[in-house]
Parts: sequence; structure tokens; C-alpha cells
Amino acid sequence: MNSLNSILIEGNLTADPQLSETPKGTAICTFSIASNRFYHAEGETEKEVSFFEIEVWARLAEACAAALTKGSGVRVVGRLKQDRWTDADGTAHEKVRIVAEHVEFKPRTVTPPGADAAQAPASAG
Repeated sequence: MNSLNSILIEGNLTADPQLSETPKGTAICTFSIASNRFYHAEGETEKEVSFFEIEVWARLAEACAAALTKGSGVRVVGRLKQDRWTDADGTAHEKVRIVAEHVEFKPRTVTPPGADAAQAPASAG
């Protein structure tokens, strides 16, 4: 029986997605997102940013590559995957990424010219 391994995260792409294929022709799309967390400390609003690598497969990968660009907002549902390897020098490495099972494309918000972000309408979702 599999253990529970599920994650839901929202953020914005830090760069354009990269599309590649396996040797058998399965599409793989990878991108990184920045996820913001705001909290209050000593009367000030603080911002914490975390970065996550996302891996998407098959038809969903092709859709992500076609629809997303740097700055796009996404909501990702998936699982964590840990890669482990040893480099040529014998140093062990680990990396955790998110393998997406569902990606929701969030609408882009447009700030009218002359308006600051505080006055712009909030995005849905």
C-alpha cells in the first residue's frame, strides 16, 4: 500500500517552461514557481518566498508548455518525488521536486496604466 504523498501549491512561474521528450516520445514539461507567504511580525507585514520545481508529463505537459510563460499563475496538485544521485567525485546529492497530476492556469491580472498594485483589482482564485 502506498503512503499518502500529496501536495497542493500555488505560485507564479519564475521562467518560461521547458518542454522535452523521453526517448520513447513522452512529453515532459518542467518549470519553477515562486510561492509567497505573508505573515505579521512585530507589527510589520513580512514576505517569505519559496521556490519549487514542477515536473509535468504527457498531454498535460504539452498544455502547460503551450499556455504558460514566465509570471503565469498556477495551482498545482501533485506528489513529491525525491531524486538521489552520486556525482563523479563521489558526493551524494538529493533533490525534491513536485510531479504534477493537475495544473490549473490562473487568469492574469492587468494593472491599468497609472494605477499601483494596491488599487488593482484582485485576481480570482
